[in-house]
Amino acid sequence: NQILNDISPLLMKIFLNILASVLLVFNGAGALFGGWNLMSHPDGSSLQLSMDWLKHTPFPDYLIPGIILFIANGLFSVFVFIAILLKLTEYFWLIMIQGAILTGWIVIQIALIRTIDFLHVLFGSIGIVLFILGWLLFQYDKPSATTHS
Repeated sequence: NQILNDISPLLMKIFLNILASVLLVFNGAGALFGGWNLMSHPDGSSLQLSMDWLKHTPFPDYLIPGIILFIANGLFSVFVFIAILLKLTEYFWLIMIQGAILTGWIVIQIALIRTIDFLHVLFGSIGIVLFILGWLLFQYDKPSATTHS
């Protein structure tokens, strides 16, 4: 029974890390691709985005949103994924931060373009799930009250 008590949290932590990694790679790859396309084609044509979506935003084109997307959701997701692989100390904070950044990105995007579609719901949900995964991993890393040194 003690062996099961020791293994179960380890298996759960492995599962949470794998799930976070999959979501980070999915988000990161999409953000790198989308951000690069927006930087390369600021008119949005390579992603078939309408310039009309920008009429209520402070942006004349998609260049600045592309840069932000590329860095904040693309490169940072890759960095967090690498932090998981390297088992950096307290990497769970990075997962929570990426979840908050992604969720914030989606909320701000919806507010600015004044529309919502499936991808907003999908990536907004991924942001929330990443935040929850980071929090759960934090719970598994906290020293137990019953642990003796």
